[in-house]
Amino acid sequence: MLNPERIRRDVIVVGASAGGVEALIRLFSELPADIAAAVAVVLHRSPVHETRLALVLGRRASLPVYEPGDGDPLKPGAIWLGPRDQHLLVEDGRLRLSRGPREHHTRPAIDPLFVSAARGYGSRVVGVVLSGTGDDGVRGLIAIKAAGGLSLVQDPTEALHSGMPRNALAGDRVNATLSLEDLASTLGALALGEAVAVDAPFPARE
Repeated sequence: MLNPERIRRDVIVVGASAGGVEALIRLFSELPADIAAAVAVVLHRSPVHETRLALVLGRRASLPVYEPGDGDPLKPGAIWLGPRDQHLLVEDGRLRLSRGPREHHTRPAIDPLFVSAARGYGSRVVGVVLSGTGDDGVRGLIAIKAAGGLSLVQDPTEALHSGMPRNALAGDRVNATLSLEDLASTLGALALGEAVAVDAPFPARE
């Protein structure tokens, strides 16, 4: 059972890498349009090549998608996408952009977002790791759980690249492993403070 305490989990942070665009499109298209949460997302991106990722995601998402400026308020009912070559952080109700050192050979990286959310919002946070390679997001999920938040991972058998979900599953770090469809409905319920029945996470390695 997720969230038996019935805490409103209204700060959702999402990380993805290889195969992540497809996963984000599917997840964001199925999120409840009236979800009572702010959603911040980091996708590993080229620091050089300009993309229209916010536009691409926004065409399919149930919520508006924005690339924030430094200091923009973290408002609910929107998806906040980390810009290229800058870490995205959440602090004191605002979105912060940082040119700090690359982590996991990339900027933006997932861990800085997740760790900042854990520090600032504690039990209100849900961290979600989607398709990708490597172990970015693992440290962040550990921080989120340590702060009383929840950690969710895309079903690795569904992900285009299962390395990142499987690395997140290693050890006792993840509260649930879900399909993208189930992730969307679960996030909507958690934002309202509902308890959600889920199966136990399956092993990191088969």
